[in-house]
Amino acid sequence: MNILLVDGYNIIGDWEELQHLRDKDMAAARDLLIERMAEYQAFTGMRVIVVFDAHEAPGRESKLKQFKIEVIYTKENETADERIERLIKKLKNVKTQVYVATNDYTEQRTIFAQGALRISARELKADLRDMENEIDERLKEQEKKQPQTKIILDQEILERFEKMRRGEN
Repeated sequence: MNILLVDGYNIIGDWEELQHLRDKDMAAARDLLIERMAEYQAFTGMRVIVVFDAHEAPGRESKLKQFKIEVIYTKENETADERIERLIKKLKNVKTQVYVATNDYTEQRTIFAQGALRISARELKADLRDMENEIDERLKEQEKKQPQTKIILDQEILERFEKMRRGEN
C-alpha cells in the first residue's frame, strides 16, 4: 500500500490558486486542498493524510475524515513536520511505502532518513494536472463509445423529422 502524507499549509503556501484563496479565507483554502487530495486518492488508490499545524487553527488536536481522507490538526505547540515524522515511523513498513508532499528542505532530509519518499508541491500539482487530463481523455473516449442511431440518415431527412417533431410542416 502507498500512503501520501501532505504538509497542508506548506502546499497551500506553494500553489498559487491556494495562496490567493488563503489570503481571503484560510478555511476555504484548506477545504479546496482537502477536496483536491480526495480526488487524488480516488484516482490513484493511495491513502492520503493531510496534516495541518495547530497555529493556523488553534484549539485541541483533532483528527477527522473529510471527503474520505484523513485530516489531522496537530495539537498546540506541535508542528506538522513533527506529526508527519511520527506518522512515517508508525506507517512505514515492508509492505507500505510512505510519500510526503512538502517543499520544506529540512523535513525532506528527515523524511529520507526515515525511508519515506518526497513529492514536492510542484510535482504533486503536476500529478493532479496529469490526473485531470487523463480523466478528460477517458470521458472523451466514453462519449465516443456511446451508441449512435442505428439508422444512418442524411441531414435533410433529419431536418424534416425535426420539423415534424416540432409540428412545423
